[in-house]
Amino acid sequence: MSLFKARDWWSTVLGEKEEFDQGCLCVADVDNSGSGQDKIIVGSYMGYLRIFNPHPVKPGDEVQPEDLLLEVQLREPILQVEVGKFVSGTEGLHLAVLHCRKLCVYAVSGALGNVEHGNQYQIKLMYEHNLQRTACNMTYGPFGGVKGRDLICIQSMDGMLMLFEQESYAFGRFLPGFLLPGPLTYSSRTDSFITVSSCQQVESYKYQVLAFATDADERQETERQKLSSGKRLAVDWALNIGEQALDICVVSFNQGISSVFVLGERNFFCLKDNGQIRFMKKLDYSPSCFIPYCSVQEGTINTLIGNHNKMLNVYQDVTLKWAAQLPHIPVSVKVANFQDLKGVIVTLTDDGHLQCSYLGTDPSLFQAPKVDAREINYEEMNAEMKELQKIIKEATKTQDILPESEKQRDVTVTAEVSPDLDAESQAIESEVKVEPVPSITVKITVQSRVAAQKPSLAVCVQAPLAVTCDQFIFDDIEPDSSETVVLSVFLKGNCTPSELEGNCMLSYNISTEMNPCSLIPGIPRVAQCNFSLPLRLVCFPSQPSKVANHKLTIDTNKPPVTFLNLFPDFVDPSEGDQANALGFQFLTGSKTTLLASKTSQRYRIQSNQLEDLWLITKELTRRLEEHFKKQNCKDFACTFSGSIPLQEYFELIDQHFELRLSAEKFQELLSERAVQFRAIERRLLTRFKDKTPAPLQHLDTLLEGTFREVIALADAAEENQANMFQAFTKLKSATHLVIMLISLWQKLSTDQVAILEATFLPLAEDTQELGWEETVDAAVSYLLRTCLSKSSKEQALTLSSQLCMPKDTSRLKKNITLFCDRLAKGGRLSLSTDLATQQAAVMPGGCATIPESDLEERTVIPGSTPMSSSHRQIMKQESK
Repeated sequence: MSLFKARDWWSTVLGEKEEFDQGCLCVADVDNSGSGQDKIIVGSYMGYLRIFNPHPVKPGDEVQPEDLLLEVQLREPILQVEVGKFVSGTEGLHLAVLHCRKLCVYAVSGALGNVEHGNQYQIKLMYEHNLQRTACNMTYGPFGGVKGRDLICIQSMDGMLMLFEQESYAFGRFLPGFLLPGPLTYSSRTDSFITVSSCQQVESYKYQVLAFATDADERQETERQKLSSGKRLAVDWALNIGEQALDICVVSFNQGISSVFVLGERNFFCLKDNGQIRFMKKLDYSPSCFIPYCSVQEGTINTLIGNHNKMLNVYQDVTLKWAAQLPHIPVSVKVANFQDLKGVIVTLTDDGHLQCSYLGTDPSLFQAPKVDAREINYEEMNAEMKELQKIIKEATKTQDILPESEKQRDVTVTAEVSPDLDAESQAIESEVKVEPVPSITVKITVQSRVAAQKPSLAVCVQAPLAVTCDQFIFDDIEPDSSETVVLSVFLKGNCTPSELEGNCMLSYNISTEMNPCSLIPGIPRVAQCNFSLPLRLVCFPSQPSKVANHKLTIDTNKPPVTFLNLFPDFVDPSEGDQANALGFQFLTGSKTTLLASKTSQRYRIQSNQLEDLWLITKELTRRLEEHFKKQNCKDFACTFSGSIPLQEYFELIDQHFELRLSAEKFQELLSERAVQFRAIERRLLTRFKDKTPAPLQHLDTLLEGTFREVIALADAAEENQANMFQAFTKLKSATHLVIMLISLWQKLSTDQVAILEATFLPLAEDTQELGWEETVDAAVSYLLRTCLSKSSKEQALTLSSQLCMPKDTSRLKKNITLFCDRLAKGGRLSLSTDLATQQAAVMPGGCATIPESDLEERTVIPGSTPMSSSHRQIMKQESK
């Protein structure tokens, strides 16, 4: 066993599915036995009260039945238990139990048993107080300097301190500026109550000030308190600690010095009586509980602090003296004396693990055997060392930064898309007007070879597509077992998606056998897979259309393939091989037509919307590649020799950018109207509070009108946001199409296409803070100054390090046009930073540089649509 581990002296588990918190544990000689041995009192939120007297035969023994002195179920949840002199006429210890709406004080007594069952213990109710307010916590002590008895102070959830002089209610006071209750304690040396407010301040209130303050039968306003005969409740001192406190404790181990200990969320404070900081300790962990206790060194105080890493740290002032590992996370810790064993640490967890432990070591009886002396063969050692160095050298050569993929993964995720649409649609809250909206079933299987802990599956599809359920949480998966889930995908938004793909990601932990006692629950791993959705999910066959605004022609190097073989799910079998025109009707209302030439090796895609060409073009090229791949044809290729539709692409960019400008305008207007609305509210409140109210002067009418403007602007901003999402989806579809046409036009490699996609599709989601226009402009500008640059002078230009929303899209359109022109002149995409490599890649075969004047004077860019005169003028102005 580890040296730095809390030694288990006695432990038990309380009940089943019970909850415990900080105030549920108390240690004291509650039965007044006079032996000096403490008992453990535990209350739970389920209403169970238990009293233990642990005495194992030897450390680590199981709990004996006689260790449990008493177990009784009370009617209400137990918030806190304390032991003190709570009954008048006697100085014996009694047990105070705090419920939500009741305070009960019990006497615990035991009777000698005449049989083997041992002594019998019982509790007797001495008195109780029904509370008018919901209680939070309590503290006790000799308030006002009384002798031989303890009074009780209860803090309610709404900030009222209710003081009880044993069997009678004394008075109640509201804390000023209260929002949420904090920890509460009493300092007998200064006769004051100390708490931590929701303002993150440690505040101290004198008992005498509480006693003579205005009565708090009802919460009173500040003005009324000023006019009353009593005094206002004022704080004695306050200290801002800058964080919320978990617990607070006052200790005084001699008559001269008293300290206030405060445990914050990230710091540990020790204060003097007057609120000055004696010392503080910044914690590098998240604490859960603490308790100060007497130190053997004069002038210092020891403190036990438990944390959420299952560790128990012992500090002497600010110095860490010992750290011990616990089996659970403690929520309460106490120090007790049992069977002449002083300083036993008692810890309680939120799920009821009660443990008595001590810090130290057990003697080890193991003795290592003597090692036989032998002579060392240096020649064999040198040969073995050289062999190991050779293995290490080879491993460092071949090993990459990322580990290589396993031949057989521990956990695999597979997704199977149903070949047919669902017979009964599973679409939920779809905005598409078509009835019914089609859906398709996806079956996801998780196969595990090892034990997978806390597996969580997330399924993601790009909007406007949606799934019926996107999160699945499994129980721990046993080795060589599997889990299967079924979900449906459908079109939710009223626009055509840019991608028909989905992703499944499984996150899980696997246990390690290297260190089973480690605090880390397991090694986190991720397994994922992608799946493709069919085209029938977003469109259905329709009659071809002869009229279209946008047309594209794809050339192939193989004979044409009939649509019956390419699109069997869209072609009527009765038409046979004669069908050379195919219509696709999208669920959103638009239509796209696909034509095949009977004599040449060409296919034409046409539609009234540019973005609607993308999915059909992608599906056509994919199915053509699969068709010829089945025929073992390896030299099949698609090409594009037409003009890149840049002008139509720029129109979509302008539409999206205008909506972004509108969103910015709506945000400014909403901010102005909100400021106006709050100003009118302040004036109305001022007039309503005035003792002699003045006429409203139509402020109420102005407030109502401003409110209606705010609502109208919010509705318009929400509608603009929906339109901007649709515009961005259309822009992504058109961008995919332009990337494909450029790659077919210039016959780009896979790496170059990846650079192109990273340049024009950098964002999965468009926001006002980081938009598509400025991001793409920066990426294209970088390529123009590196791999597509004409000279070293352009490479020396520095780019702006800050991305901000541009004023217009003229610069972006100019850079995209220049980008396509340099690709047409022989430029090649590369991420190499070597100047010579870049220039060789830019101008292969000694190609001459491109004069800027030639670019300005050209009316038609190879592989692009003709530019308008206005666009040409914009380029000339920016080049100057």
